[in-house]
Amino acid sequence: MGYIGSHGVAALHKYKYSGVDHSYVAKYVLQPFWSRCVNFFPLWMPPNMITLMGFMFLVTSALLGYIYSPRLDSPPPRWVHFAHGLLLFLYQTFDAVDGKQARRTNSSSPLGELFDHGCDALACAFETMAFGSTAMCGRSSFWFWVISAVPFYCATWEHFFTNTLILPAINGPTEGLMLIYFCHFFTAIVGICLLPEVLNGGRKNLESQCPFSAGCHWYMEIPTNTVVLFIMIVFCVIPTVSFNVYNVYKVVQARKGSMLLALAMLYPFVVLMGGVLAWDYLSPSDIMGNYPHLVILGTGLAFGFLVMHIRNMVECLFPHGINVLSQSYSLPGMRMGRMILAHLCDEPKGLKTGMCMSLLYLPFAIANALTARLNDGVPLVDESLVLLGYCVFTVGLYLHFATSVVHEITSALGIYCFRITRKEA
Repeated sequence: MGYIGSHGVAALHKYKYSGVDHSYVAKYVLQPFWSRCVNFFPLWMPPNMITLMGFMFLVTSALLGYIYSPRLDSPPPRWVHFAHGLLLFLYQTFDAVDGKQARRTNSSSPLGELFDHGCDALACAFETMAFGSTAMCGRSSFWFWVISAVPFYCATWEHFFTNTLILPAINGPTEGLMLIYFCHFFTAIVGICLLPEVLNGGRKNLESQCPFSAGCHWYMEIPTNTVVLFIMIVFCVIPTVSFNVYNVYKVVQARKGSMLLALAMLYPFVVLMGGVLAWDYLSPSDIMGNYPHLVILGTGLAFGFLVMHIRNMVECLFPHGINVLSQSYSLPGMRMGRMILAHLCDEPKGLKTGMCMSLLYLPFAIANALTARLNDGVPLVDESLVLLGYCVFTVGLYLHFATSVVHEITSALGIYCFRITRKEA
């Protein structure tokens, strides 16, 4: 049985993307730049190829981070920081240009949105590995992945209810990525060894300007990456998530639905986070400290699989149809909105094997870590092998989903994934 049901196939032919970007930087600075950039791509180049090329920039960046900083706690050469920044800038550019290329070649399709969304979901993990090497975050790198994954998941959740992807005036895809690649470039200029001195110098200057803080030296001992993490949570994550929740609340209230049922759609991500944190807590090998790349990669792929199945979540929460929340949720627009991720399964069975499959490995990993408590700190299976298995499992799961859905959509619409020409009837 495929991922897309008969209703989904019919909706594919009617689906139209809807998005709003309120960013002033994007509107007045980046959009004009992207509009010029698209002219450098030939008309025969398919938009999905541009998307894939942009994604491979981040994969390359993550590989550089792994080669020069295996545990994300040692300084790579300065040129690596510059490469991280340049590759992220190119990813952002290609991610914006692919849609313009689709409209330019009249080849827009639901497949393009799925392909773009799927790459963006994985981009959270790969850029975290690059940023972790620049900031030498070590085991804290995982938390930088969390603060990128939470807004992404909530934005996808909001998209389902509003049927429109709404980006606020300050958002992750624009200002967030700009902040990160400027951090890469800044580190390449001043050097990773001088960076803490520069930032701590700013703290000392603050102390001289604020006499009442002269006796509070505790904040000088807080790691710089922890300060950055806190600032990003307070000024970026919390406002963005609050914006998502507020928009969903307005839709649910307008249709006299249940906000609790809407919030219940977030539980798979909570389960994923709880499982990984429990595994790390019980781990005798400090998996986040010794194998940060494997933890972030495996969890990032599991996260991508969850995001791509968020619409299937609705079929389980509302087995009698989406109009359990309100009759308005059964409108064709909402039904087509679920096809953004192209995984409308009509049977509850599809949800169980879809949503829960990405979480299936964690109980085994946690159980293996628990055996170390009963065996003098030695787990039944070496945790490096367990982590490798985690990555292999999530890679296989994600690839199976991606290839299956791409095949189903191309067959339903009579198009190719990496060609602009249509299939012959």
